[in-house]
Amino acid sequence: GHGARLERAVSERRTEARNPRASGIGSSTTREILELMNDEDATVPAAVRAALPAIERATDEIVAAFAKAGRLRYVGAGTSGRLGVLDASEAPPTFGVEPELVRGIIAGGDDALRSAIEGAEDDALVGSRDAREHVRKGDVVVGISASGRARYVISALVMAREIGARTIALTCDASSTLAQGADIVIGLDVGAEIVAGSSRL
Repeated sequence: GHGARLERAVSERRTEARNPRASGIGSSTTREILELMNDEDATVPAAVRAALPAIERATDEIVAAFAKAGRLRYVGAGTSGRLGVLDASEAPPTFGVEPELVRGIIAGGDDALRSAIEGAEDDALVGSRDAREHVRKGDVVVGISASGRARYVISALVMAREIGARTIALTCDASSTLAQGADIVIGLDVGAEIVAGSSRL
């Protein structure tokens, strides 16, 4: 039925599949669970190290855009969008830049910063509209999606390219739709999360 198809589709997403190291977690002690989560967190620096060449290209692209009056835009949905907005909000106090230089765009708008907006990540039309509203030629747009399948983010990047912006995909699935359509792909291969599904742990 529909439930089985949905479960199969989610399990095919690397970031949302079952992590074999988490089998038996239900009978683990609190300390064992915390140690398992900490062990999994320890794999992240190696994933970032492997992605450094792409991160370097992305950084150089952003710096070049700034030198030509371009801006940086993060686009994401859910937790990915919140992280983009958070990073953008830190640019003015950290670097003394104008707030308009770096902006985060989140599916569902400001309400999505505090509450989950059901279906916002799948709204491709709104993703295109938000890109048309917030992106201009010469900007750099970073689409953030752990699975690389958030339609809002994919359509925003497609529109950004049409406008004349450079695009960067930040994802945990370098073979995803988001990655395939970006100028630069930062693929962080961290595997499945400890809690299966879109938990963002």
